[in-house]
Amino acid sequence: MKILLVEDEVQLAKSIVDYLTGESYLCEWAATYAEAMDKVAVYEYDCILLDLMIPGGNGLEVLEALREMGKNDGVIIISAKGALDDKIKGLNLGADDYLPKPFHLSELGARLFSVLRRKRFNQANKVQSGALEIDLWAKTVAVNGEVLILTKMEFDLLLFLVSNKGRVISKAALAEHLSGDMADMLDNHGFVYAHMKNLKRKLADAGCPDYVKTVYGMGYRWSP
Repeated sequence: MKILLVEDEVQLAKSIVDYLTGESYLCEWAATYAEAMDKVAVYEYDCILLDLMIPGGNGLEVLEALREMGKNDGVIIISAKGALDDKIKGLNLGADDYLPKPFHLSELGARLFSVLRRKRFNQANKVQSGALEIDLWAKTVAVNGEVLILTKMEFDLLLFLVSNKGRVISKAALAEHLSGDMADMLDNHGFVYAHMKNLKRKLADAGCPDYVKTVYGMGYRWSP
């Protein structure tokens, strides 16, 4: 899952990025309004952690612009501003949650998990897709009850495909999801093919039908 943190407090931002990275999220960081706008205009995120007071602008303006673009990224406002008006305005603009500072990182993690589960998987802790079962909380995958050993990349790849069931996902979109804005600096997206090949082999070895369909010239589709 790919997260964008919009936060100008350096130490707090580093602690959040470290925590979320340790929880197996891909976490990018924007410290200013301009950086945040650049990222949300180009990339898609599973959730954005949005501070309201950022250099160069207001987090609510980022949220407003995001919705005007027609994007449905999850948003959790994290702010020291305790004004009720800001909270109401943020929620009315489409924020999914509001977490006042200071907060425990474990609470942020729980709120984040809740938003992702609600937006992507209809509140479920476990996702069943054909013979496959994904435990979102434990980050495990099982086929017919047998737990598979997947790398983080393979797990993220599988979860992204399952959450976009029926849609053709391009290699570029998969590369961006797996590597974030680093994807722009890669000469090609060959690493996507390598991870996809390994994932498909592990699923097949466990007896899972071939749900990952290659759409030639376009990308991949999860079709259980």
